Amino acid sequence: MKIKLVIIGLLGIVVCGLFSFTSKTATTNSTGEALAKQYCGSCHIYTAPDLLDKKTWKESVLPNMGWRLGIRGVNDSPYAAMEPDEAAIVEKLRVYPNSPIISKSDWQKIVDFYIAKAPATVIPAKNTTVVKTSIRQFFNQPVFIDNKQAPKTSMIKFNEATGTLYVSDAINELYALDKNLRLAETWNTPSAVVDLLFEKNKEPRALCIGSIAPSEKKEGLLISLDSNDQKSSFGGLARPVNIEKADLNQDGKEDILICQFGNHTGKISWLDGGDIRKENILVYRPGARKAEIVDLNKDGKLDIVVMMAQAYEGIYYLENKGDGSFKETPLVKFPPVYGVSYFEMVDINKDGYLDIVMTNGDNWDLSRVKKRFHGVRILINDKLNHFKESFFFPMYGASKAVARDFDGDGDVDIAAISFYDDLAKPEQGFIYFENTGNLQFSASSTPEAANGKWLTMEVADIDKDGDTDIVLGSFIYTFSEMTQLLMKGIEHFPQLLVLRNNKTN
Repeated sequence: MKIKLVIIGLLGIVVCGLFSFTSKTATTNSTGEALAKQYCGSCHIYTAPDLLDKKTWKESVLPNMGWRLGIRGVNDSPYAAMEPDEAAIVEKLRVYPNSPIISKSDWQKIVDFYIAKAPATVIPAKNTTVVKTSIRQFFNQPVFIDNKQAPKTSMIKFNEATGTLYVSDAINELYALDKNLRLAETWNTPSAVVDLLFEKNKEPRALCIGSIAPSEKKEGLLISLDSNDQKSSFGGLARPVNIEKADLNQDGKEDILICQFGNHTGKISWLDGGDIRKENILVYRPGARKAEIVDLNKDGKLDIVVMMAQAYEGIYYLENKGDGSFKETPLVKFPPVYGVSYFEMVDINKDGYLDIVMTNGDNWDLSRVKKRFHGVRILINDKLNHFKESFFFPMYGASKAVARDFDGDGDVDIAAISFYDDLAKPEQGFIYFENTGNLQFSASSTPEAANGKWLTMEVADIDKDGDTDIVLGSFIYTFSEMTQLLMKGIEHFPQLLVLRNNKTN
């Protein structure tokens, strides 16, 4: 396989691993804060103590940090919860050194610093915006597929050309719904489908993640839904989550861009002409979550903007320099607890330059507590491709936000979802932000949104009446989550909640 290394970002694990050769374990005179910035900051942006509470630091995050510095207690192993084959792969990567790369006294300084400075309880979000309890613009239609008791929707995607709504369930089934949202076809897939690649006059190709749970196994696949077309299928992908197509090298052929999230390792690469044998690696580190192909600098060449949701979390600009080469520049970076989860490039202030609408809310790793910095953000472009946060709405566990002119008044509104077990206000797992001008928004929800945990969302003119509808996909991860919702009086768990737009009526 020909691999062209265009831009290689150092993996956090490699950077950390370097300390095993360059760092001494002798005690230093540095403070706990300075040591935290030195060691922890080698794998990700420095994380301030007040971003989490004392208990979470002490019982969850700091022990994991210790493993990555070779600090282990008696009978304490980072591999204990892994399957043997998974543990063998991770051990070869040297994610967790077998011997300390920091002295125990220096490590204790780091621990003492975080425990002393962290708040006793999490600092709550400050929000003065009142979320209204109804949205007159939409009417709700729950959709139940195949009589599932606990839906696990991993993807929703609408094919504009055929009017087909595709819905994937993590039990390895893919459904096609017709224009009346009736089940038209079902496929059994090797693993959960997380994206589709639509091609003219062909059945779609499905991107199968391999493992939804974090894993280093490269079990992801791109498969054709046409059983007679296996030439366009290939595997060996590291938990792929997003696929796009465009002519990146301006040779008249469509190339394929794949985000492979991975776990400790991952990458984003493009296949010249869609040929797996002509892979060009753009970024070689974990967490490639989503990419958009746009001409950001308006030079006539297609650039790539990608969200990285692991290690050095943030949104990065891959500037197309021509001849298949790209230059990487960070647009915005976050500490890992911010949990970047989704973004879109959209000109939200109508000045002719693309801005960023994004969510922070991935909350399934080591610190599953409410975080005041989770929510929906708008970052405005200064016309030089520098981005500044100009709007923030706290939303615990925010998983996706899409920006469209839903009400048809000429400005850009936002629909956002949260994948979070916030039982105080479960209906606020979906919030609609109506643009009222000058980056001000009126926020609304709907009682029916309490009937699911919304991991996925699609927006499109589902009923072909000239406006944009919203489809929410529910993912009930555990039985305990369902039990908690049942105790709140929720009895029905639809796979989808369709919010049909009424603006033209």
